Amino acid sequence: MTTSARYTFTAIRLHWLIAFLIFAAFPLGLYMSDLELSPLKLQLISYHKWLGVTIFLLTVARLAWRAKHTPPPLPEAMLAWQRTATHSVHHLLYLLIIAIPLSGWLMSSAKGFQTVYFGVLPLPDLIGKDKALGDILKEVHELLNYGMLGLVIAHVGAALKHHFIDRDGILARMLPFLDKENRP
Repeated sequence: MTTSARYTFTAIRLHWLIAFLIFAAFPLGLYMSDLELSPLKLQLISYHKWLGVTIFLLTVARLAWRAKHTPPPLPEAMLAWQRTATHSVHHLLYLLIIAIPLSGWLMSSAKGFQTVYFGVLPLPDLIGKDKALGDILKEVHELLNYGMLGLVIAHVGAALKHHFIDRDGILARMLPFLDKENRP
């Protein structure tokens, strides 16, 4: 197990790649959901699914990496409730980053629309076709996404608070170009 003041190169790259893909998938999902059924909407749904599958796969890789590489320790001066909140938000984010693509995949399966990764690799349906269940899973998928939005806002807000107010180097652990000596 590694311990250092910064996350590993691999953890940092996976974090930002997953974050970028989430920042692409979320607004795409919002936009496409309001469109009338058309070839454009079907193409955007495919892109959204491809992003979701990629996020899921990268998150599995990130969790496997994290299982063997201990994250850097939190600052000793951090209050106990903040440590608990930090760990809770991270665990909930991981849970949602897995649950959201799975709920989308389940929804597609229930609605009878197979996911074909990058238009080449057909993924198996996870459940049989069931319109009523598909409608419920659509609601679940949307609620999970809004929950993720709230957690991401809290996560970013906390990171900025630690960087600009506490000046404790928390953000520098995940941003390679920051270091403790050059904090604001």
